[in-house]
Amino acid sequence: MSLSHWQFRFESWLHETWPQDDKAHDVAHLRRVWQTAQRIMKESGADELVVLTGCYFHDVVNLPKNHPERHLASAKAAVETRRILLEVFPDFPKEKHDAVSHAVHAHSFSAGVAAETLEAKIVQDADRLESLGAIGLARVFYVSGALGRSLFDSVDPLGRDRPLNDTEWALDHFQKKLLKLPETMQTEKGRRLAEHNAHFLVTYMAKLCAELKGDFCTLDEEVLREFTPALEKY
Repeated sequence: MSLSHWQFRFESWLHETWPQDDKAHDVAHLRRVWQTAQRIMKESGADELVVLTGCYFHDVVNLPKNHPERHLASAKAAVETRRILLEVFPDFPKEKHDAVSHAVHAHSFSAGVAAETLEAKIVQDADRLESLGAIGLARVFYVSGALGRSLFDSVDPLGRDRPLNDTEWALDHFQKKLLKLPETMQTEKGRRLAEHNAHFLVTYMAKLCAELKGDFCTLDEEVLREFTPALEKY
């Protein structure tokens, strides 16, 4: 059975049975992660069916960012993925179940599970790239808005004189997590893409800080000088 046929079957089942109230973690998100994964794994020798399946089921159990068991979501998703493959897709190769389950479990940032296979590394990188660049920018403010968090601290947007708190201000999430993602990437191609997209977020931060100072035509050079070198080391 071709990859495109498996993809069609997975998407059809997810559309019919999987709640998609969180628009930052819907089928469109899964499809984008798979699209990115294909770019990362090109000519890598990875098992494409394992990667495809990991991409489409990594969020099958998706707990809100503020849920007390958020760090357990990927473990629960791995168990649920195995159940789905056994019960809903019994013709899926059983010898690939363990590899898919590991890729699902290891994708999560909050779980802190080491990716031990090439397929798991690719799924993890592809999912984390969704948090960077223009898509990442849109998703972080969507999620923060859904949780009732403020956009940023207008007085101290970059947390110069206060502890960073991304449960209060969405922009703080850039420094708390997003700008650290390039150093966590598992593949060389994923690292290059992450660094490129993280630069976009730094540019956004510089534009925002300039506007808060009343300058709508330039970027805040101090912000660029502070954050750009940290990305270039990756």
